[in-house]
Amino acid sequence: MLEGRPPGRARVGVIVTIAVASLCLLVGLVLAALSGVGTFTVGLLLALVPLGIWVPVVLALDRLEPEPPSALVVAFLWGAGIATLVAGILNTLGLELLTAPLFGEEVGWYVVASFGAPFVEEILKGAVLFGMLWFRRHEIDGWTDGVIYAAMVALGFAAVENVTYFIMAAQDGTLGPTFVLRAIVTPLLHPLCTALTGLGVASAATSPPGPRRVLAPLGGLAAAIALHMLWNASTGFGPLALGVAYLAGLGVLVTLVVLLVRDRRRTVATIQRQLVPYVPTGLVTPADLAMLSTLAARRQARDWARRTGGAG
Repeated sequence: MLEGRPPGRARVGVIVTIAVASLCLLVGLVLAALSGVGTFTVGLLLALVPLGIWVPVVLALDRLEPEPPSALVVAFLWGAGIATLVAGILNTLGLELLTAPLFGEEVGWYVVASFGAPFVEEILKGAVLFGMLWFRRHEIDGWTDGVIYAAMVALGFAAVENVTYFIMAAQDGTLGPTFVLRAIVTPLLHPLCTALTGLGVASAATSPPGPRRVLAPLGGLAAAIALHMLWNASTGFGPLALGVAYLAGLGVLVTLVVLLVRDRRRTVATIQRQLVPYVPTGLVTPADLAMLSTLAARRQARDWARRTGGAG
């Protein structure tokens, strides 16, 4: 059957990671608030809009075989706290110490945004996925798990990044267009990129010992960096380049949907295959198998249980 998860209290490493990530998130938000309470409040509230839409969507993908809440919290806080704070420091240092002196401030900013930032940010977001592969491999047993954890990391990162962008936009009078671009036109940029790392990690986690366990996650990370670079660099080359970047992102999205559908079918088939031997014993009935095969049937069973036995 699907591999069980060990019960009990959260491990010390999980608690420490949550604490450190929360501290980094607090530091990042305090630094952002130095721009002014008014603009910070506006930026924070606007950043919560796409977050409130896409986190429930990601969690809905996780209903068939829910991941541990502590692991999801670690992933989200890593992206929102550690990854954003460290990325901000490294990107700023890269601009001030390297690209601006070499190319001038305007070109230097473009170089950092197009090539440096994607490299730094995808490595930092992917670090927690690599950590899960090393320390909590049993939590990742399919494409869906890799995508879910990657999406949670990326949504946390994007939310805090959006706060910063919305603050700057409010200060220079471009808040409306910036909100449309980041919250409506490209809200899935970070999740799509990091999902590629998640696919590589999932492939490694479900593979037997061999080269694939090393090459798959590295390949996924390289693909994530490439997609991120393509999008950021395309902003400097006009509509045609943007169109190419959009098509690439759309291709990744379609691929993810196909893989997630296949993975769900695999999970359902595994449940059915492992439970069939219990039917002759009476522990499981054919109706139970049908109920466990779809989310709709599970929901109907829960509704029936509430009506007949009560919510408790």
